[in-house]
Amino acid sequence: QAGFQPAVSSRARCPVDGQAGSLYYSEIMPRLPFITFEGSEGSGKSTQADRLAARVQRCGLPCILTREPGGTPIGESIRDLLQFAPHNSNMTPETELLLFEASRSQLVREIIKPALGRGICVIADRFFDSTTVYQGAARKLDREIIDRLNAFAIGDCVPDITFVLDVDAATAESRMQHVPRKADRMEQEPAEFYERVRRGYRDLAEREPNRIVLIDGSRDPDEIENEIW
Repeated sequence: QAGFQPAVSSRARCPVDGQAGSLYYSEIMPRLPFITFEGSEGSGKSTQADRLAARVQRCGLPCILTREPGGTPIGESIRDLLQFAPHNSNMTPETELLLFEASRSQLVREIIKPALGRGICVIADRFFDSTTVYQGAARKLDREIIDRLNAFAIGDCVPDITFVLDVDAATAESRMQHVPRKADRMEQEPAEFYERVRRGYRDLAEREPNRIVLIDGSRDPDEIENEIW
């Protein structure tokens, strides 16, 4: 797995704000990075993914922002089936797992790998860690099967760095209640489910400290953005 090991001397300095960011070309990473954001619903991960993509683009670096499930026409159809289809209430955890992997496989081969190959920074709002946590730690499906399916779906397309926005269930629920939109199927899970999600992400960060950065998501969004940059 690729570890993100920025060297201060090789960091690129943004021509807009003059600050040294964590995006750079070097012998360690001869391309722009693949960055993913993770966390529970209401953690602020999507906000921070949007902000980082905008900041990278302001610096004149090529960058695309994508999401899971979705990111391709096929993936967006799967997203609707997973989240809002009227008949998805009877969806089994096993079916849910395979649908997420199908969306991811398409996204990797249609969008992510070609973009990285063209020298474009890729930022993803969720990736395979979501499946490890949601379908593994929270749904309690077999971890070995999940690992094998993740590996099949992504191949060698492992993120260079992953930011996990960590918030407690109460904070996440409060934030979601203030967002005027229809709740999807996953957002209707009980509090105990999201406690398992939070523990799952924390355990993952402990197991992979070279790739995963755990961030206190309860703070001001501007403060979090600056820490990520």
